[in-house]
Amino acid sequence: MPRSEFWLGRRVLLTGHTGFKGSWAWAWLRELGAEVTGLALVPDTEPNLFALLAADGGGRSLIGDIRDPAAVRAAVAASRPQVVIHMAAQALVRRSYAEPIPTFDVNVLGTLQVLDAVRDQPGLQACLVITSDKVYENDNSGRAFAEADRLGGSDPYSASKAACEVAFSSFVRSFAARSEAGWATARAGNVIGGGDWAPDRIVPDIWRARRARDVLLLRYPEATRPWQHVLEPIAGYLDFIEAMAGGLRVPALNFGPEDAGSITVREVVEQFQQAYGAGDHRGWAQAPGQHPKEALTLAIDPGRAKELLPWRPRLSAAEAIAWTAQWYAAYDRGEDMAAFTRSQIAAYQER
Repeated sequence: MPRSEFWLGRRVLLTGHTGFKGSWAWAWLRELGAEVTGLALVPDTEPNLFALLAADGGGRSLIGDIRDPAAVRAAVAASRPQVVIHMAAQALVRRSYAEPIPTFDVNVLGTLQVLDAVRDQPGLQACLVITSDKVYENDNSGRAFAEADRLGGSDPYSASKAACEVAFSSFVRSFAARSEAGWATARAGNVIGGGDWAPDRIVPDIWRARRARDVLLLRYPEATRPWQHVLEPIAGYLDFIEAMAGGLRVPALNFGPEDAGSITVREVVEQFQQAYGAGDHRGWAQAPGQHPKEALTLAIDPGRAKELLPWRPRLSAAEAIAWTAQWYAAYDRGEDMAAFTRSQIAAYQER
């Protein structure tokens, strides 16, 4: 579990801090006492989690594009980071089919802009680049992928993240070999949690269908993913960074659930509806027509992270779904969601 004695006063540059996962990382880092500077685009959904959290104040939020070297270098100069957590990305599989060139541009060249800006940063202790569980060449066998498995990807998003891994490795070996900082990537399973309103993701789709009292249409209801609550991989990232600052040197780690992804999309929907509680929902149905290709099975092996770090998954898939449903139910009741988010972080830390 991340230690406040490490993070208190530590200068952190967090890219992608206005996104779903980045907003949770921003909130937790602030709870730990870190001096956080964020660099990201304006949130592209309404509502959005960052706006709900920003009412608390604190931190330095910079709006800019990671593909813009001037914006990146200005963020580095402003933050003087001891730790860099690079989360900014085009993270949607379906959008990658519609926008393949921007997806590769952001996920590969944007990452290189960040690395180039921080490689000579004085006092840098750790740089962690967040990629994806989808970096592995997936044969739909259901086997849980380990860090040494072959990288690849058939859809533009997966391929761009695999390409990001290759570009990162080349950059570090070429330009950071003598750096005293730790440099690594982290590959996490499918995250769920409160405050995600992105298009074409299962939890926001459930919430939107429920609010509209529509039948939820599922493209691949029997597809399985390594579902985990968003706090699980963030805890892993922070533990990983602490270990890198202490001298751990490994190129990449997986962060995923204990059950390796045995929960189907259909089961996520049904468990969410049950955990949310009273209210009208119309169930789900198979979406008609053809859909862009997606892997039907995906699982990753987090054993290496559990071996090297004081980290382990703390929530079962059912608990992760329940915590997520409870967050949206609280939002729909009009509760203070910054406070509710902090309460879930505190509850997670106590497990």
